[in-house]
Amino acid sequence: QVQLVESGGGLVQAGGSLRLSCVLSGRSFDDIAMGWFRQFPGKEREFVATVSWSGDRTYYTDSVKGRFTISRDNAKNTVYLQMNSLKPEDTAVYYCAAGARYRLGYPARTLNEYRYWGQGTQVTVSS
Repeated sequence: QVQLVESGGGLVQAGGSLRLSCVLSGRSFDDIAMGWFRQFPGKEREFVATVSWSGDRTYYTDSVKGRFTISRDNAKNTVYLQMNSLKPEDTAVYYCAAGARYRLGYPARTLNEYRYWGQGTQVTVSS
């Protein structure tokens, strides 16, 4: 059974930082892209960041560039999202996702590029 377990969400003041973690179990980790998405109330889930299967390529949505950093530790089957300079508009439920394709050669930025999803973790940024 494949599982993604997220942790690290919470309440933080504007300008603060949080680090989200997500552990994959039940399948191999080092041959698929990993990503983070977020969902605002009443909105569709949207792309935040992705890291390639090899860990050497990352891609971000424009609104988080320069503030968020995605990384992975293949030895720990874990993907991270370091979020700095947080803003109230970053408040959302954040989801980690595991890619659907073996060794994808381009950034996985859409929902259908991912096969497995975490349960979501709430991030709330107060002003």
